[in-house]
Amino acid sequence: MEESKLSLFLIKIKPYLAMISLQFGYSGMYIISMVSLKHGMSHFVLSVYRHVVAFCVIAPFAFFLERKIRPRMTLPIFLRIVLLGFLEPVLDQNLYFLGMKYTSATFASAVVNVLPAITFIMALCFRLETVNVKKLHSLAKVIGTVITVGGAMIMTLYKGPIVDIIRGHSHSHNSSTTDSGEQHWVAGPLMLIGSCGGWASFFILQSFTLKKYPAELSLTAWICLMGMLEGGVITFAVERKLSVWVIGWDSRLLASVYSGVVCSGIAYYVQGVVIRERGPVFVTAFSPLCMIITAGLGAVVLAEQVHLGSIIGAICIVFGLYTVVWGKSKDPLASSAPLKDEKTRNLELPVSADHHNSTNERT
Repeated sequence: MEESKLSLFLIKIKPYLAMISLQFGYSGMYIISMVSLKHGMSHFVLSVYRHVVAFCVIAPFAFFLERKIRPRMTLPIFLRIVLLGFLEPVLDQNLYFLGMKYTSATFASAVVNVLPAITFIMALCFRLETVNVKKLHSLAKVIGTVITVGGAMIMTLYKGPIVDIIRGHSHSHNSSTTDSGEQHWVAGPLMLIGSCGGWASFFILQSFTLKKYPAELSLTAWICLMGMLEGGVITFAVERKLSVWVIGWDSRLLASVYSGVVCSGIAYYVQGVVIRERGPVFVTAFSPLCMIITAGLGAVVLAEQVHLGSIIGAICIVFGLYTVVWGKSKDPLASSAPLKDEKTRNLELPVSADHHNSTNERT
Protein backbone atom coordinates (compact mmCIF):
# COMPACT_ATOMS: atom_id res chain seq x y z
CA MET A 1 0.00 0.00 0.00
CA GLU A 2 2.78 2.41 0.92
CA GLU A 3 4.72 1.51 -2.22
CA SER A 4 1.68 2.26 -4.42
CA LYS A 5 1.23 5.63 -2.71
CA LEU A 6 4.90 6.41 -3.20
CA SER A 7 4.79 5.49 -6.88
CA LEU A 8 1.63 7.57 -7.37
CA PHE A 9 3.32 10.52 -5.65
CA LEU A 10 6.39 10.20 -7.90
CA ILE A 11 4.17 10.13 -11.00
CA LYS A 12 2.42 13.32 -9.87
CA ILE A 13 5.60 15.28 -9.13
CA LYS A 14 7.46 14.07 -12.24
CA PRO A 15 6.17 16.95 -14.47
CA TYR A 16 7.11 19.49 -11.78
CA LEU A 17 10.63 18.12 -11.46
CA ALA A 18 10.99 18.01 -15.24
CA MET A 19 10.00 21.65 -15.74
CA ILE A 20 12.09 22.91 -12.80
CA SER A 21 15.10 21.04 -14.18
CA LEU A 22 14.44 22.54 -17.59
CA GLN A 23 14.47 26.07 -16.17
CA PHE A 24 17.85 25.37 -14.60
CA GLY A 25 18.95 24.16 -18.04
CA TYR A 26 17.83 27.38 -19.70
CA SER A 27 19.49 29.46 -17.00
CA GLY A 28 22.74 27.64 -17.58
CA MET A 29 22.45 28.36 -21.29
CA TYR A 30 22.03 32.09 -20.64
CA ILE A 31 25.15 32.21 -18.47
CA ILE A 32 27.33 29.97 -20.67
CA SER A 33 26.26 31.78 -23.85
CA MET A 34 27.02 35.15 -22.25
CA VAL A 35 30.50 33.96 -21.30
CA SER A 36 31.17 32.70 -24.84
CA LEU A 37 29.96 35.97 -26.36
CA LYS A 38 32.22 37.95 -24.02
CA HIS A 39 35.12 35.80 -25.20
CA GLY A 40 34.51 36.96 -28.76
CA MET A 41 32.30 34.23 -30.21
CA SER A 42 29.93 35.38 -32.94
CA HIS A 43 26.28 34.90 -32.02
CA PHE A 44 25.60 33.95 -35.65
CA VAL A 45 28.13 31.12 -35.42
CA LEU A 46 26.78 30.05 -32.02
CA SER A 47 23.27 29.75 -33.44
CA VAL A 48 24.48 27.65 -36.38
CA TYR A 49 26.58 25.30 -34.25
CA ARG A 50 23.72 24.97 -31.78
CA HIS A 51 21.41 23.59 -34.45
CA VAL A 52 24.09 21.38 -35.93
CA VAL A 53 24.34 19.67 -32.54
CA ALA A 54 20.55 19.63 -32.09
CA PHE A 55 19.97 18.06 -35.52
CA CYS A 56 22.57 15.35 -34.86
CA VAL A 57 20.85 14.53 -31.55
CA ILE A 58 17.21 14.62 -32.70
CA ALA A 59 17.44 13.20 -36.23
CA PRO A 60 18.21 9.56 -35.23
CA PHE A 61 15.26 9.47 -32.82
CA ALA A 62 12.96 11.03 -35.41
CA PHE A 63 14.08 8.58 -38.09
CA PHE A 64 13.52 5.41 -36.08
CA LEU A 65 10.65 6.35 -33.74
CA GLU A 66 8.43 8.08 -36.30
CA ARG A 67 9.17 6.11 -39.46
CA LYS A 68 5.66 4.55 -39.41
CA ILE A 69 3.68 7.70 -38.64
CA ARG A 70 5.64 10.35 -40.52
CA PRO A 71 3.38 11.90 -43.20
CA ARG A 72 4.47 12.60 -46.75
CA MET A 73 6.32 15.85 -47.29
CA THR A 74 4.54 18.33 -49.58
CA LEU A 75 5.60 21.72 -50.95
CA PRO A 76 3.26 23.79 -48.69
CA ILE A 77 4.52 21.92 -45.62
CA PHE A 78 8.14 22.34 -46.71
CA LEU A 79 7.66 26.10 -47.19
CA ARG A 80 6.22 26.35 -43.69
CA ILE A 81 9.22 24.47 -42.32
CA VAL A 82 11.57 26.84 -44.15
CA LEU A 83 9.82 29.79 -42.50
CA LEU A 84 9.88 28.04 -39.12
CA GLY A 85 13.62 27.49 -39.55
CA PHE A 86 14.05 31.24 -40.03
CA LEU A 87 11.73 32.57 -37.31
CA GLU A 88 13.20 30.80 -34.28
CA PRO A 89 16.69 29.45 -35.10
CA VAL A 90 17.78 32.52 -37.10
CA LEU A 91 15.68 35.59 -36.26
CA ASP A 92 14.80 34.87 -32.65
CA GLN A 93 18.12 33.50 -31.44
CA ASN A 94 20.35 36.05 -33.18
CA LEU A 95 18.26 38.97 -31.94
CA TYR A 96 18.27 37.42 -28.49
CA PHE A 97 22.01 36.84 -28.31
CA LEU A 98 22.71 40.33 -29.68
CA GLY A 99 20.28 41.89 -27.21
CA MET A 100 21.80 39.92 -24.34
CA LYS A 101 25.27 41.03 -25.41
CA TYR A 102 24.12 44.69 -25.32
CA THR A 103 22.41 44.32 -21.91
CA SER A 104 22.97 41.35 -19.57
CA ALA A 105 21.96 37.73 -19.12
CA THR A 106 19.65 38.66 -16.22
CA PHE A 107 17.94 41.40 -18.21
CA ALA A 108 17.49 39.13 -21.25
CA SER A 109 15.97 36.28 -19.23
CA ALA A 110 13.53 38.76 -17.65
CA VAL A 111 12.37 40.27 -20.94
CA VAL A 112 11.74 36.78 -22.35
CA ASN A 113 8.86 36.53 -19.84
CA VAL A 114 6.90 38.84 -22.13
CA LEU A 115 6.73 35.97 -24.65
CA PRO A 116 3.40 34.52 -23.39
CA ALA A 117 1.77 37.94 -23.66
CA ILE A 118 2.96 38.44 -27.25
CA THR A 119 1.85 34.93 -28.14
CA PHE A 120 -1.55 35.62 -26.58
CA ILE A 121 -1.99 38.79 -28.64
CA MET A 122 -1.02 37.00 -31.85
CA ALA A 123 -3.34 34.10 -30.99
CA LEU A 124 -6.18 36.59 -30.73
CA CYS A 125 -5.33 37.99 -34.16
CA PHE A 126 -5.32 34.50 -35.70
CA ARG A 127 -8.49 33.49 -33.79
CA LEU A 128 -6.68 30.81 -31.85
CA GLU A 129 -7.75 32.48 -28.60
CA THR A 130 -11.06 34.03 -27.55
CA VAL A 131 -11.85 36.69 -24.95
CA ASN A 132 -15.15 37.23 -23.19
CA VAL A 133 -14.94 40.36 -21.04
CA LYS A 134 -18.01 39.23 -19.06
CA LYS A 135 -16.01 36.37 -17.53
CA LEU A 136 -13.38 37.08 -14.87
CA HIS A 137 -10.83 34.53 -16.07
CA SER A 138 -11.11 35.80 -19.64
CA LEU A 139 -10.69 39.40 -18.52
CA ALA A 140 -7.66 38.36 -16.45
CA LYS A 141 -5.86 37.29 -19.62
CA VAL A 142 -6.23 40.78 -21.09
CA ILE A 143 -5.24 42.57 -17.87
CA GLY A 144 -2.27 40.28 -17.36
CA THR A 145 -1.12 40.89 -20.92
CA VAL A 146 -1.22 44.66 -20.40
CA ILE A 147 0.71 44.40 -17.11
CA THR A 148 3.33 42.13 -18.68
CA VAL A 149 3.90 44.47 -21.62
CA GLY A 150 4.05 47.39 -19.19
CA GLY A 151 6.73 45.63 -17.18
CA ALA A 152 8.78 45.06 -20.32
CA MET A 153 8.45 48.76 -21.18
CA ILE A 154 9.67 49.71 -17.68
CA MET A 155 12.74 47.53 -18.09
CA THR A 156 13.32 49.05 -21.53
CA LEU A 157 12.84 52.75 -20.72
CA TYR A 158 13.87 53.01 -17.06
CA LYS A 159 17.33 51.93 -15.92
CA GLY A 160 17.54 53.39 -12.42
CA PRO A 161 20.30 53.12 -9.82
CA ILE A 162 22.38 50.01 -9.30
CA VAL A 163 21.09 47.63 -6.64
CA ASP A 164 23.89 45.71 -4.95
CA ILE A 165 22.09 42.42 -4.32
CA ILE A 166 25.19 40.43 -3.35
CA ARG A 167 27.78 42.14 -1.22
CA GLY A 168 31.41 41.75 -2.06
CA HIS A 169 31.22 42.61 -5.78
CA SER A 170 31.91 46.31 -5.36
CA HIS A 171 35.35 45.90 -6.91
CA SER A 172 33.77 44.36 -9.97
CA HIS A 173 31.41 47.31 -10.25
CA ASN A 174 34.27 49.74 -10.55
CA SER A 175 36.04 47.70 -13.18
CA SER A 176 32.91 47.28 -15.26
CA THR A 177 31.74 50.89 -15.19
CA THR A 178 33.13 51.54 -18.63
CA ASP A 179 31.57 48.37 -20.02
CA SER A 180 28.20 49.29 -18.51
CA GLY A 181 28.38 52.74 -20.07
CA GLU A 182 29.00 51.21 -23.46
CA GLN A 183 25.99 48.90 -23.29
CA HIS A 184 23.18 49.83 -25.67
CA TRP A 185 20.26 50.05 -23.24
CA VAL A 186 17.85 51.14 -25.96
CA ALA A 187 18.75 48.92 -28.91
CA GLY A 188 19.33 45.89 -26.65
CA PRO A 189 15.83 45.73 -25.14
CA LEU A 190 14.23 46.39 -28.53
CA MET A 191 16.18 43.46 -29.99
CA LEU A 192 15.04 41.25 -27.11
CA ILE A 193 11.40 42.21 -27.65
CA GLY A 194 11.83 41.58 -31.39
CA SER A 195 13.28 38.19 -30.47
CA CYS A 196 10.14 37.40 -28.48
CA GLY A 197 8.04 38.46 -31.46
CA GLY A 198 9.90 36.03 -33.69
CA TRP A 199 9.53 33.25 -31.12
CA ALA A 200 5.79 33.93 -30.73
CA SER A 201 5.36 33.83 -34.52
CA PHE A 202 7.20 30.51 -34.47
CA PHE A 203 4.70 29.05 -31.98
CA ILE A 204 1.71 30.25 -34.00
CA LEU A 205 3.03 28.84 -37.27
CA GLN A 206 4.12 25.62 -35.55
CA SER A 207 0.59 25.01 -34.26
CA PHE A 208 -0.76 25.25 -37.82
CA THR A 209 2.06 23.12 -39.26
CA LEU A 210 1.54 20.29 -36.77
CA LYS A 211 -2.01 19.90 -38.03
CA LYS A 212 -0.65 19.11 -41.49
CA TYR A 213 2.54 17.35 -40.37
CA PRO A 214 1.74 15.61 -37.04
CA ALA A 215 5.20 14.22 -36.30
CA GLU A 216 6.86 16.29 -33.59
CA LEU A 217 10.33 14.77 -33.61
CA SER A 218 10.55 14.83 -37.41
CA LEU A 219 9.31 18.41 -37.55
CA THR A 220 11.87 19.40 -34.93
CA ALA A 221 14.66 17.74 -36.93
CA TRP A 222 13.54 19.55 -40.08
CA ILE A 223 13.43 22.89 -38.27
CA CYS A 224 16.94 22.36 -36.89
CA LEU A 225 18.20 21.41 -40.36
CA MET A 226 16.60 24.46 -42.02
CA GLY A 227 17.82 26.73 -39.23
CA MET A 228 21.32 25.36 -39.63
CA LEU A 229 21.33 25.94 -43.42
CA GLU A 230 19.64 29.36 -43.34
CA GLY A 231 21.75 30.51 -40.42
CA GLY A 232 24.88 29.32 -42.21
CA VAL A 233 24.06 31.37 -45.31
CA ILE A 234 23.42 34.51 -43.24
CA THR A 235 26.57 33.94 -41.19
CA PHE A 236 28.72 33.61 -44.30
CA ALA A 237 27.22 36.86 -45.59
CA VAL A 238 27.75 38.77 -42.34
CA GLU A 239 30.96 37.24 -40.97
CA ARG A 240 33.55 37.50 -43.75
CA LYS A 241 36.42 36.02 -41.74
CA LEU A 242 36.62 32.24 -41.68
CA SER A 243 38.40 32.41 -38.34
CA VAL A 244 35.05 33.04 -36.58
CA TRP A 245 34.12 29.41 -37.26
CA VAL A 246 37.11 28.10 -35.32
CA ILE A 247 36.35 26.93 -31.80
CA GLY A 248 38.53 25.09 -29.34
CA TRP A 249 38.09 23.25 -26.08
CA ASP A 250 36.73 26.33 -24.34
CA SER A 251 33.49 28.12 -23.51
CA ARG A 252 32.61 28.40 -27.22
CA LEU A 253 32.43 24.64 -27.65
CA LEU A 254 30.62 24.26 -24.33
CA ALA A 255 28.00 26.85 -25.31
CA SER A 256 27.37 25.18 -28.68
CA VAL A 257 27.04 21.65 -27.30
CA TYR A 258 25.14 22.63 -24.15
CA SER A 259 22.56 24.84 -25.87
CA GLY A 260 22.14 22.34 -28.71
CA VAL A 261 21.63 19.27 -26.53
CA VAL A 262 19.78 20.79 -23.57
CA CYS A 263 17.85 23.74 -25.03
CA SER A 264 17.15 22.57 -28.58
CA GLY A 265 17.15 18.80 -28.08
CA ILE A 266 16.02 17.73 -24.63
CA ALA A 267 13.84 20.81 -24.15
CA TYR A 268 11.71 20.08 -27.21
CA TYR A 269 11.04 16.54 -26.04
CA VAL A 270 10.42 17.36 -22.37
CA GLN A 271 8.12 20.26 -23.19
CA GLY A 272 6.20 18.13 -25.69
CA VAL A 273 5.59 15.34 -23.16
CA VAL A 274 4.60 17.72 -20.34
CA ILE A 275 2.38 19.82 -22.61
CA ARG A 276 0.54 16.69 -23.74
CA GLU A 277 -0.07 15.57 -20.15
CA ARG A 278 -0.60 18.91 -18.35
CA GLY A 279 -1.18 21.46 -21.11
CA PRO A 280 0.81 24.51 -22.23
CA VAL A 281 -0.38 26.64 -19.28
CA PHE A 282 1.48 24.33 -16.90
CA VAL A 283 4.71 24.74 -18.88
CA THR A 284 4.38 28.52 -19.18
CA ALA A 285 3.90 28.93 -15.43
CA PHE A 286 7.54 27.98 -14.80
CA SER A 287 9.06 30.71 -17.01
CA PRO A 288 9.63 33.29 -14.21
CA LEU A 289 11.65 30.68 -12.31
CA CYS A 290 14.27 30.85 -15.05
CA MET A 291 14.61 34.61 -14.58
CA ILE A 292 15.15 34.22 -10.83
CA ILE A 293 17.77 31.49 -11.30
CA THR A 294 19.57 33.48 -14.00
CA ALA A 295 19.60 36.63 -11.86
CA GLY A 296 21.26 34.74 -9.04
CA LEU A 297 23.77 33.02 -11.33
CA GLY A 298 24.48 36.25 -13.22
CA ALA A 299 25.21 38.17 -10.02
CA VAL A 300 27.48 35.44 -8.68
CA VAL A 301 29.21 34.11 -11.81
CA LEU A 302 29.32 37.19 -14.04
CA ALA A 303 29.15 39.89 -11.32
CA GLU A 304 26.44 41.62 -13.34
CA GLN A 305 24.99 44.91 -12.21
CA VAL A 306 21.29 44.79 -11.36
CA HIS A 307 19.40 48.07 -11.80
CA LEU A 308 16.25 49.18 -10.00
CA GLY A 309 14.32 49.46 -13.27
CA SER A 310 15.07 45.81 -14.03
CA ILE A 311 13.72 44.73 -10.62
CA ILE A 312 10.52 46.79 -10.90
CA GLY A 313 9.90 45.66 -14.47
CA ALA A 314 10.61 42.02 -13.58
CA ILE A 315 8.08 42.14 -10.74
CA CYS A 316 5.44 43.54 -13.11
CA ILE A 317 6.27 40.88 -15.72
CA VAL A 318 5.96 38.02 -13.20
CA PHE A 319 2.68 39.38 -11.78
CA GLY A 320 1.21 39.93 -15.24
CA LEU A 321 2.39 36.55 -16.45
CA TYR A 322 0.78 34.67 -13.60
CA THR A 323 -2.43 36.64 -14.15
CA VAL A 324 -2.47 35.40 -17.74
CA VAL A 325 -1.63 31.85 -16.60
CA TRP A 326 -4.49 31.90 -14.07
CA GLY A 327 -6.90 33.08 -16.75
CA LYS A 328 -5.73 30.38 -19.15
CA SER A 329 -6.07 27.69 -16.48
CA LYS A 330 -9.76 28.59 -16.09
CA ASP A 331 -10.37 28.60 -19.84
CA PRO A 332 -12.19 25.38 -20.89
CA LEU A 333 -10.69 25.62 -24.37
CA ALA A 334 -7.20 25.27 -22.90
CA SER A 335 -7.89 22.12 -20.98
CA SER A 336 -5.68 19.28 -21.92
CA ALA A 337 -6.94 16.02 -23.30
CA PRO A 338 -7.58 13.13 -20.92
CA LEU A 339 -4.55 11.13 -20.04
CA LYS A 340 -4.09 7.77 -21.61
CA ASP A 341 -3.24 4.73 -19.58
CA GLU A 342 0.41 4.32 -18.69
CA LYS A 343 1.10 1.47 -21.10
CA THR A 344 -0.27 3.36 -24.09
CA ARG A 345 1.71 6.47 -23.14
CA ASN A 346 4.93 4.50 -22.89
CA LEU A 347 4.42 2.99 -26.31
CA GLU A 348 3.50 6.24 -28.03
CA LEU A 349 5.71 8.92 -26.47
CA PRO A 350 6.98 10.33 -29.79
CA VAL A 351 3.47 10.73 -31.22
CA SER A 352 1.90 14.16 -30.85
CA ALA A 353 -1.63 14.78 -29.67
CA ASP A 354 -2.40 16.48 -32.97
CA HIS A 355 -1.55 13.24 -34.74
CA HIS A 356 -4.13 11.34 -32.69
CA ASN A 357 -6.75 13.99 -33.42
CA SER A 358 -6.10 13.95 -37.14
CA THR A 359 -6.19 10.13 -37.13
CA ASN A 360 -9.54 10.10 -35.40
CA GLU A 361 -10.92 12.62 -37.88
CA ARG A 362 -9.84 10.50 -40.83
CA THR A 363 -11.38 7.44 -39.19
